[in-house]
Amino acid sequence: MSISALPVTANCPAPFSTLHHPNFVVPDFACDTHAHVIAEDTARYPFTPNRSYTPPPAPEKAYLAMLDALGVQRGVLVQPSIYGTDNRYMCHVLARHTDRLRGVAVIDATVSNAELELMHAQGVRGVRINALFRGGVALDSMEQIAARIAPFGWHMQFLIDVAHGVDLLPRIARLGCEVVIDHMGYLTPAADSTDALKALEKYVAEEGWWVKLSGAYRLVKKLEDMWQVTRLAQALIRANPQRMVWGSDWPHVAVHDMPNTTDLLSMLAEWAPDDIMRQRILAQNPAMLYGFS
Repeated sequence: MSISALPVTANCPAPFSTLHHPNFVVPDFACDTHAHVIAEDTARYPFTPNRSYTPPPAPEKAYLAMLDALGVQRGVLVQPSIYGTDNRYMCHVLARHTDRLRGVAVIDATVSNAELELMHAQGVRGVRINALFRGGVALDSMEQIAARIAPFGWHMQFLIDVAHGVDLLPRIARLGCEVVIDHMGYLTPAADSTDALKALEKYVAEEGWWVKLSGAYRLVKKLEDMWQVTRLAQALIRANPQRMVWGSDWPHVAVHDMPNTTDLLSMLAEWAPDDIMRQRILAQNPAMLYGFS
């Protein structure tokens, strides 16, 4: 089967009747720092032929309804790999909600200054390097991209498997920009005492790297095993609680077993049992990273 004919993945956003506030009081100005929007109009916003999956629609209205159902006031949209460097749909959504939303784009080194300026005005505050799914921008150009985003103070977000990329971490540290690691570095629960985790903890503690406490369901083979991620999440929080943020990873693309987004947020009560710590992770830290007023 050709890539352009990839089937639509079986998943779809969980019904909103199943979404509700989590099992703790969500603080004011809480932020979901990792979600995607996917347009219904694939003629206007076509997918890149070079992609790893084909998702169902997850449009602006559904995304905002998800945030409201969870009691989350702010959100960060991350450009999904299925659009390549065509950030138009994400940016159109951002531009309509400049007080509530921020964005992380996917660009290459040829992007014009005018494009960067426009995206900044729309709410983009970072770029994503994707080493796991086709359609994203790979590691080869990260130095050139870091130079392009430096005048805007943007960060660089990495979707990498740290366990297979420990040697890459010193190179990332030399970029000279803020660094954000997706989905707890894609480390599995078995990594809670490995050299890979220790290396990530070192950069989080000493270099101030940020980590998204997200994607727990991607780190285990079965949804019922998500609890096994707790020790990993707690180790990263201990390394530097001021550099932890939470993300839903809605609408949970490229998976067959659909997690419940409320359950994902409720896990934070176990990872960070203290109310003050959860406020920091959900509100204070993302306000600093993404420039919310």
